[in-house]
Amino acid sequence: MAPLKILICGGGISGPALAFWLSRTGHRVVIVERFPALRATGAQIDLRAQGIQVVKRMGLEQSIRDILVDEEGVSFVDSRGRVVSTIMANKSGKGAQSLTSEFELMRGDLVRLLYERTKDRVEYVFGKTVESFEQDENRVLAHFSDGTSDTYDVLVGADGQGSRIRKAILPPGAPEPYIRLGVHIAYWFIPRDETDSNIRNTYLSPGGRMIFRRSHNPTESQVYFFLKDNSPELSNIPRASEEQQKEFWTQKFRDAGWQTERFLEGMKTTKNFYCQEVVQVITDTWSKGRVVLLGDAAHCPSPFSGMGTTGGLVGAYVLAGEINRHPNNLPQAFANYDEKLRPFVNEIQNVKTGLIKLGMPDTWWGIMIIHLIARILCFLRVPELVARFSSEEKGGWKLPDYPELDSS
Repeated sequence: MAPLKILICGGGISGPALAFWLSRTGHRVVIVERFPALRATGAQIDLRAQGIQVVKRMGLEQSIRDILVDEEGVSFVDSRGRVVSTIMANKSGKGAQSLTSEFELMRGDLVRLLYERTKDRVEYVFGKTVESFEQDENRVLAHFSDGTSDTYDVLVGADGQGSRIRKAILPPGAPEPYIRLGVHIAYWFIPRDETDSNIRNTYLSPGGRMIFRRSHNPTESQVYFFLKDNSPELSNIPRASEEQQKEFWTQKFRDAGWQTERFLEGMKTTKNFYCQEVVQVITDTWSKGRVVLLGDAAHCPSPFSGMGTTGGLVGAYVLAGEINRHPNNLPQAFANYDEKLRPFVNEIQNVKTGLIKLGMPDTWWGIMIIHLIARILCFLRVPELVARFSSEEKGGWKLPDYPELDSS
């Protein structure tokens, strides 16, 4: 098999995971990342189901365990900070993960790990991205943001939910790929104090508001604000200035109760603020010719699925396996990738939007009902039993075997 020259646009998680496999089997891989340096930042993520199987096949399980966040479970708290109910993580090694995964870690730590494991055999170029491209049946000609151009056998769009590569390959008249869930999120880091434990707190406030507080190291905690609102104009908030975004969230949450005052005070000086609308990316088009999409660019499942990182790692493994098996017939490789992965993607994108919105009540009465249900379920140990006796494989989908990758 003659090695392919492969360009990956996006240096987050999915792109380097694909590069891990392809470079391991002798292909020449270049990753371009628009940020000027490794973007080893971001919120807490987790691995679940088939994603855990993939990191085991990568030989990275112990390395990931070494960087895990010590989160023991999830508690619901009331406006006085009193614990209503607690669901502990399933760390038995059997069954499915609970609300807290056995494999909780910071996005930046996983980005760094993948970079360290690939940098000696993958060319990383920072501060550069693909502006446009042309292709024929033999090559892809990529034009970069620095004015240069080069040819490749494959172009992979791993450039996130706002993917420019995806936009370029969608057919004319294709439907909008974004499914808006009517929820908006902001998160940031604040100094940790003595009230912050290793159990994530979840607080509900009237008006469709929800707050998470979780701690990832001895000195910092993370704050997440969730707002249920279908107003179309809110889609523009993430594009506003950071100052305007912070003012928006301050106005929406200033009377939310619990520790909101502390959280908003920390927001003023944080260096880790981020705001986004919760969307899914759903499209029938994952490839065109020699160009193929990966991870959130192809199938962002939304943070509420808990499967975004897992989906990216699984997709990278399947795509690498199919490219390796059909290096001289890329249309067949990409067709197989779509056929094998799409049932899994359909499963992880099966997010119950109605239940999400019911879980963010508009009234105190609704919140009291949620708390009552949580108390009863935890008293009966239902979450623990469900996790323990559920399948580790999401939707029963079996991770394909690519022995040529695992043994290389």
